[in-house]
Amino acid sequence: MPDPASPLLAFSQDLAGLVARTAPSIVAVHSHRHRASGFAWKSGLIVTADEALAEEGAITVHTADGATVAATLAGRDPSTDIALLRIGRSDLPPAPLDPGPVAAGSLAVAVGAEEGAPTVALGLVSRAGPAWRSLRGGEIDARIELDLALRRSGEGGLALDPAGRAIGMVVFGPRRRALVIPAATIGRVAPHLESSGRIPLGYLGLGLQAVRREDGSTGLMVMSVEPGGPGAQAGLRQGDMITAWNGQPIRGLGMLQAALGPGSPGSTVTLAISRGGAPLEVALTIGERP
Repeated sequence: MPDPASPLLAFSQDLAGLVARTAPSIVAVHSHRHRASGFAWKSGLIVTADEALAEEGAITVHTADGATVAATLAGRDPSTDIALLRIGRSDLPPAPLDPGPVAAGSLAVAVGAEEGAPTVALGLVSRAGPAWRSLRGGEIDARIELDLALRRSGEGGLALDPAGRAIGMVVFGPRRRALVIPAATIGRVAPHLESSGRIPLGYLGLGLQAVRREDGSTGLMVMSVEPGGPGAQAGLRQGDMITAWNGQPIRGLGMLQAALGPGSPGSTVTLAISRGGAPLEVALTIGERP
């Protein structure tokens, strides 16, 4: 007979209870050749991982009560890996996201869904760091990494702490490392997706290629200029070499992608360029990516 006073048994029962309380908010998300998870954010709205969602085709949501519901894309932001789906059901309990602090070394539970049943992974918060910017220019409010074995279909599910706080959405990072898109980021991005369908990102209207200059520094060669685009309006020409952005030496295309993140459209930057060997400065007003 199991010992009812066993701490391990009590921990197991608490964990099972935590999953059972969370499961009604969790859904499986099926799109073309993609299987992922998601969770109810507001009435009729589901948050899932943008990267785990097919670019086109039908989307269905499979709820904990066994129902299959058609979903439409309300909006997506690749820069923060957040997508928002709209469904014709308002009875799914929204997950109460908690933007409070997360400590490295604490336990973490990832809850997803597959074939109508919850999937669970248990591990540790291996890193809890400051805000960072994704490779696509998205502003992520905290760097939270998890040491756990996440199923592919679990991407887009909820990450919970031992108290049951929903600290964010669990996704795959580089080398399949489990990351969390924090509750604060979801709370900032999802309302924009609900209202306008996307997060505006910066746009230059230039085709650029990173090149190594004779002095060993990096420059961005202008390979093409879109007629009427921000670069053309600033007077940039094919063959120009961009050497600095607002006084900062160019380090590569990644630096530019970060600078063109949310909030950049409409701002004016100063570009240092080399044209035929002669140095010039131009002011460019960043446009909104189509």
